[in-house]
Amino acid sequence: MRRLLQGGVLAVVCGLVMLLVAGPAAAHSRLESSDPADGASLATPPSKVTLTFNEQMQQGFATITVIGPGGTAWQDGETQVSGDSVSIAVKPLGPAGVYQIGYRVISDDGHPVSGSVSFTLTSPGPGAASAAPTVAPTSAAAPAATTAAAPVAAAPAGDGGAPVWPWIVGAVVAVGLGVVLALRLGRS
Repeated sequence: MRRLLQGGVLAVVCGLVMLLVAGPAAAHSRLESSDPADGASLATPPSKVTLTFNEQMQQGFATITVIGPGGTAWQDGETQVSGDSVSIAVKPLGPAGVYQIGYRVISDDGHPVSGSVSFTLTSPGPGAASAAPTVAPTSAAAPAATTAAAPVAAAPAGDGGAPVWPWIVGAVVAVGLGVVLALRLGRS
């Protein structure tokens, strides 16, 4: 009976230690929606694109690019941040085809978030007859365009969620306390 009681006390102490050591989960910002929606087919080109995230975004650190067929950049002006939404004006779009909306933003907690969504323009826009806009920048500030859209729900590379090391430290402390407690109870 005494061993059973010792084992129960040890289990309760270990459980309490793990609860005290475990910190809150580290949540990361993620794209909630886009306008135009990812994968949408549009007959009329949008005049701006808007991305909405699950957290507030920092002012001054957001970059959005709109890259059309042939690698042509169609964004116009500065990226605007309003709470959890980020938007940019779009020049009158040109040829029909797939347009990539690339983004890189910094959430309110300082985590960078980047990715892309796409939409398809089914009919040529009014910009098709005008002079071609500048080719997309390749600086680090603007995300590079790709021909395949990245899934919105996919986490950025290296973003594995909460770190593992607090759990390892907690387990070592719990085992150490359990051994000390077992030795003390064993002597009684």
